[in-house]
Amino acid sequence: MAGVRLQDVAELAGVSMKTVSNVVHEYPHVSERMRERVQKAIDELGYRPNLLGRRLATGRTGLLALAFADVTLPYFAELARRVSDVAEEQGYRVLLEQTDSTLEGERAAVSGIEAGMVDGMIFQPSVMSSAELAQTRSSLPMVILGEGAAPLSIDRVMIDNVAAAREATAHLLGLGRRRIAFAGHEPGRLSRTSELRIAGYQSALEEAGVIPDPSLLIPSDAISPVDGAAAIGAALDGGLRFDAVMCRDDLAAIGALRALQERGLRVPEDVAITGWDNTLMTAVTFPSITTVAPDLTALATQAIAMLVERIDGLSSMGRHVLVPHRLVTRESAPGD
Repeated sequence: MAGVRLQDVAELAGVSMKTVSNVVHEYPHVSERMRERVQKAIDELGYRPNLLGRRLATGRTGLLALAFADVTLPYFAELARRVSDVAEEQGYRVLLEQTDSTLEGERAAVSGIEAGMVDGMIFQPSVMSSAELAQTRSSLPMVILGEGAAPLSIDRVMIDNVAAAREATAHLLGLGRRRIAFAGHEPGRLSRTSELRIAGYQSALEEAGVIPDPSLLIPSDAISPVDGAAAIGAALDGGLRFDAVMCRDDLAAIGALRALQERGLRVPEDVAITGWDNTLMTAVTFPSITTVAPDLTALATQAIAMLVERIDGLSSMGRHVLVPHRLVTRESAPGD
């Protein structure tokens, strides 16, 4: 129902407007019976509290922002679901901000939180520098996700990308593979994500006595299965040979699987594949894909907990926290 007022809820529930306001603002002295009565009227009318009014009354809106590059990427979709679920448990709702991995988009997301719509932000930057983030004067708390820029003054939550890439590469080495490609990094300036994952990949090779071959770094134009397939296909058609490929993300791994099968190469017999993110589709491809699995529940829980502490007034230097990850072994690179 459009234009439902506080007064309409009060009339339907047979209570005062003050009682409705107390329920909306979650004041503790309202009896459970009265709270249920008012909530029933709110639900029936479809009443939505005025955010500005709520902010004036409590200093908070009950909303958090989650900003990242692209809502269509499976990893971010799954992350958004976990963050939303954990936030709801804490009494918050989440607004999504898409930045398109552009400086303009990220600046707009960060500056937008000043508009008074949200109580805090969880942000995964791609291109903003630590210096710029540190200089951004915001009255609202922020927690940063991922391996991008993270000033010492702002909380951050991430997995250990170097260790995870080392484990994935060591797994392939343990299968007897020695010509291990790394697929899916950017053809131009490397992101921090690619830098760390390549560092772990190289570290594992060197520890096994395998000399890293720069020709085995296969760039992809974009994060998509189509671009991943094109990159792997072009490498194979150009004469590059490898017996395993560690992919920067699951979408590149799905593309690699397609390109290899189109050329008559068997997975994992001829070429083993690992992905990254453990997105839902990796369990149902044929063959299913071995992949690095960040603990998204732990990541979301930690980020929300830190953000709520900031909202509640915690003032300190930024805390940088690592959450667990694991390698999920499937058919594309099976375990022992």
